[in-house]
Amino acid sequence: MTAHERQETSQSDRQVVDRLVPVWLDETERHDPSAARQARAGWQSGSLSGDAAQDLATWVTARVTDTGFNDDEGPQIGGPTRITPADKERVHRWLAAQGHRV
Repeated sequence: MTAHERQETSQSDRQVVDRLVPVWLDETERHDPSAARQARAGWQSGSLSGDAAQDLATWVTARVTDTGFNDDEGPQIGGPTRITPADKERVHRWLAAQGHRV
């Protein structure tokens, strides 16, 4: 992979993260307002805590809506936005690039 390809991948990863983090924060707000406030503050300041990063990684994994299964074969997870397995991988890769263990 060239440096240019790495930068494109990084930009694509960030676009997915930017799309999904607000959805994650909104859902977290409904279930744990205190954790959501802390995560939102970290996100806005540019540094998620380790706990928030792990929560995001777990959330995006659990919310994959495009599983490749058909209606007869398996899970379809509803939600306010479509999340593909590739989106999950991009979020995990982005978190790892930020120094978080995923």
